[in-house]
Amino acid sequence: MSRDVRAEAARVVASLLNGRGSLSRLLPQAEEKVEERDRALLRELCYGCARTAPRLQLTAAKLLRKAPGDTQVSALILLGLYQLEYTRIPDHAAISATVNAARSLKLDRATGLINGVLRNALRDSERLQRKLSGNPQFSSMHPAWLQQKIKAAWPTQAGDIFRANNTNPPMTLRVNSAKISRDDYLQQLDETGLSAEPCTLSPVGVTLLEAVPVGILPGFADGLVSVQDESAQLAAILLAAESGDRVLDACAAPGGKSCHLLEQQSSIQLSALDIEELRLDRVQENLERCGLSAQLICADAATPDAWWDGQQYERILLDAPCSATGVIRRNPDIKLLRRAEDITELAKLQGKLLRTLWPLLKPGGSLLYATCSVLPAENNEVVAAFIAETEDASDNTPELLHGKPWGEKQAAGMQLLPQSLGGDGFYYALLSKAE
Repeated sequence: MSRDVRAEAARVVASLLNGRGSLSRLLPQAEEKVEERDRALLRELCYGCARTAPRLQLTAAKLLRKAPGDTQVSALILLGLYQLEYTRIPDHAAISATVNAARSLKLDRATGLINGVLRNALRDSERLQRKLSGNPQFSSMHPAWLQQKIKAAWPTQAGDIFRANNTNPPMTLRVNSAKISRDDYLQQLDETGLSAEPCTLSPVGVTLLEAVPVGILPGFADGLVSVQDESAQLAAILLAAESGDRVLDACAAPGGKSCHLLEQQSSIQLSALDIEELRLDRVQENLERCGLSAQLICADAATPDAWWDGQQYERILLDAPCSATGVIRRNPDIKLLRRAEDITELAKLQGKLLRTLWPLLKPGGSLLYATCSVLPAENNEVVAAFIAETEDASDNTPELLHGKPWGEKQAAGMQLLPQSLGGDGFYYALLSKAE
C-alpha cells in the first residue's frame, strides 16, 4: 500500500534531524513506499528541505513559542515552509497537504500547531524576511559553524561558495577514452538530442546542459561513459599511473576513480580497497559495466597488517574520508548531519591514514591525497603537517594542468572551490617519496 508522499518525506527529514542516516540511504527506501508518480516530488521535498534547512529552521524558530517535542512535527513544519517559499505548489494546497500528512503519521494532536505556523508564515512572510535577512545563517543557508569556517578560510570567495553549494549540481560525464574519443561521444549525444559541452580541466569530461536518467545516455550500459564530476576526474590524471605500476586505491568506493585509472592505463595492477562490503559491490558493478578488472579488498586502510601483501606500490590514491563540504550541492543533508567537532576528528583520521599508507609506497613513487572538502583543517594543514614530520615526503602538486591554471595554490597542494556551473570542491596534494 502506497503512503502519503509528504508523510514519507517527513520521516526522511526527521531521521536527518536526529542524525540517523543520510539521504543516499534513506531516500531509496522511502521511494519504494510511495507511488512512482510521487517519487520526483519526494526527492524534491527531501533534497530541497535539506538544502534550505538552516534558513527554514530560523524561520520556524521565530514562529514557534517552543520547539515541538516530536521530531516528525518539526520535519513537517520545515517541509511546509519549504513548499510555501520554494515550490509552485499553491499555498492552500501546500498547507492542507502538510496537515493531512500529520494525520497520516498519527500526529492529529499537532495538526492545529502545523496549520497555525504555516498560515502565520504565509501572512508574515515579508516581515520575517526583513527580520532575518541580516543573519549570516539565513542569508548563506549554511549552519552557523560551517558558515563561519568557510568565511574564515575563504573570505573573498565565501559568497561564491555559498551560492554554488545552494544550487542544483550539473550532470558531468567521464568519457572512456579507451573506447571512444570525447569528440565522437559529443557527436553521439548530439545525435541523441542531448546538449553537452566539453569540460575545461578534464580532457575526458562532458557536462550535460540538462540532467537526464543514465539509461538514455548512449553507450552507458557498455561503459562508454560514466557519471563523475569534473573535479573528481582530476584524480587519475594527477596520479598518472604508468604501464605495469602496482596501484592502490585506498578508499575506492564507489569506484569511479578506480575505473578512470584503468581506462587511462589498462596494464596497471590495481587494488581497490574499501572498508564496507556493500560499497565494494558498487565498485565491482562499475568495473563490470566498463569492462575492467581489479583486485577488490574489503578491509580498513588504517590497518594494512591485515591485508597488505608486503609489496610496495608505485602509486597510491588516498581519497580520504572527509566532511564532504565541497560537495554540499550534491549532498545537502551535510548541512544537517555534520557538526563542528567532526572536523577535528576527521583531520586526525586523515593524518593517521597518510602516516599508515606512506610505508606502502615505493621510493620514487607518488601518493595523491584527495578530499572533497573546502576546509583547510582537512586539507592543506593535514598535508603540511605530514610533510614537516616526514623526511622523504615532498609536495609535487603541479600548478598547471595541461598548461592551464586549475586551482587555488596552497602551502601544500591545490584547492578547487565549488563552481555553480563547473566542478565540485576538491583538494589534491601529490606527494613524492624520495628515492
